Amino acid sequence: MVTLMEDQVFMAFTTYAAIVILKMMLMSPMTAYYRLTRGAFANEEDVARKSEEEKKKLLRTNSDVERVRRCHQNDLENIVPFVVIGLLYTLTGPELSAALLHFRLFAGSRIFHTVSYVGALPQPCRGLSWMMGMLVTFSMTYRVLSTALIL
Repeated sequence: MVTLMEDQVFMAFTTYAAIVILKMMLMSPMTAYYRLTRGAFANEEDVARKSEEEKKKLLRTNSDVERVRRCHQNDLENIVPFVVIGLLYTLTGPELSAALLHFRLFAGSRIFHTVSYVGALPQPCRGLSWMMGMLVTFSMTYRVLSTALIL
């Protein structure tokens, strides 16, 4: 384990994985913020102390809240595979420059994806940022399979 922690590629992966995981984790408080500021709650217990009339107003969906929730869902669908594949990728012994390119492109694409999704930027902003992240993950997957494929 000590030698792994001394490997520059692994340390770079750890840094960028932590960044995108933190970004993904911050989507939960962002969802809560949007729920509170937009007055849109999903569960009965969230408005239990309100009158029946207020409950009807507060138990509803809101397009802004749903946009943040979909962005968070997209993070779960893309960041988790990146972390798993990225860990395997680091074990294949890639060049530091290639690894940094992969990790930086992915982190940047996910941050821009969130900005474009939550900020409702016009397409193809969000689509291109999503595609960049997917291409990075596929590229790392190719490296893993071409290096370690044993059938």
